[in-house]
Amino acid sequence: MNPPTSAFDLSVLFFLQLTIILAACRVVGWIAKYLGQPQVVGEMIAGVLLGPSLFGLFLPDLQTQLFPASSKPILFSVCQIGLSLYMFLVGTEFRLEHFHERGKTAISVSLAGMLVPFALGALLALWLHGQGTFFPEKVRLHEAIMFMGASMCITAFPMLARIIVENKLAGTSLGTLALAAGAIDDVAAWCVLAIVLSSNTGDWTNSFMAIGGGAIYAAVVLMVLRPLLQRMTPMAAKAGGLTQGMLTFITLLIMLGSFCTDKIGVYAVFGAFLMGCAMPRGLISDELKKQIEPLTLCLLLPLFFTYSGLNTRLDLVNQPWLFFVAMVVLVAASVGKGVACWGAARLSGESQGTSMAIGALMNARGLMELILLNIGREKGIIGPEIFSILVLMAIVTTLAATPIFRWVRERYSVT
Repeated sequence: MNPPTSAFDLSVLFFLQLTIILAACRVVGWIAKYLGQPQVVGEMIAGVLLGPSLFGLFLPDLQTQLFPASSKPILFSVCQIGLSLYMFLVGTEFRLEHFHERGKTAISVSLAGMLVPFALGALLALWLHGQGTFFPEKVRLHEAIMFMGASMCITAFPMLARIIVENKLAGTSLGTLALAAGAIDDVAAWCVLAIVLSSNTGDWTNSFMAIGGGAIYAAVVLMVLRPLLQRMTPMAAKAGGLTQGMLTFITLLIMLGSFCTDKIGVYAVFGAFLMGCAMPRGLISDELKKQIEPLTLCLLLPLFFTYSGLNTRLDLVNQPWLFFVAMVVLVAASVGKGVACWGAARLSGESQGTSMAIGALMNARGLMELILLNIGREKGIIGPEIFSILVLMAIVTTLAATPIFRWVRERYSVT
């Protein structure tokens, strides 16, 4: 196979890539379900298998021909569309009334899920900074501390949403509590990343944009746009459902929201999610789910859960010292996130079962972690060894989340 040399060649290759990705996701997803894992975990693993960690290890030339670097921007752009549409749908099922009822718990869990892992990440950075090539020489200690802290406290918001949906918890009190805490954690982690990047480049505009712009965007969408969108309900009822014009207008809002939050440095998913939260419930949210969900879940979303795996190399963790560091990072991540969130929920008055379920769900990191790590690697903040170790941590914590959650749910009858 000759490497693509034009836009036409790339578009032809894109269809072949889609075919391979969808087939791999379906096969690995079926195996994952057989082993008690959700489909989304299979999709994440499929991406790693299609990348240099397995496919590229045994057939490097073929893997490079099928997934050349020149084609990755196309894959990235399309998977961002799928992710934004999916997170918008999750937002339409987010019940603000449940958040108001359990807002104290959500904030407590979120704070514990940020502060404890961040502190442990800082200790890891103090230990590893200056050793080997974990961090490039140009990276200062405080930058390493903040990046490790952000990577340890992040929650896989899209992954968490998918697990909640697959376990039929969308719209429930527990599902809303987990999503709220996860969303707060991830926004904070992205703001920390913006500070790290600003410190690394000397340009602090990104930090101010991420923190201030994110707050302004949320206020405008939820306090100004949300009441205006309620006027669409009688219009849709009169028309017997969503018209093509209404669907086009809503799609426009999703893309605009994704653009705004991506531009300010908070990441596109939060713009789409908040836009979903602003949508009227009932007829409109039901119609949106019916019209948008099938193609998003079957075609577009698997691209997101495989994209980062194409850039991941687990074969770099190949020495006893690196295995030891990987185990320390894994234990610190699990204790810092899962146990801290469980403790915060218990102190907030939640039952043992609900607290353990929250701890299990919040410990999943998934591909939001991989995206953050890829940014750190591309910007020269972390070296290849710590990158691979943190990727391994993200995969293991995500794999453990669903079995632990289901065990807790069955034992304590959590709903």
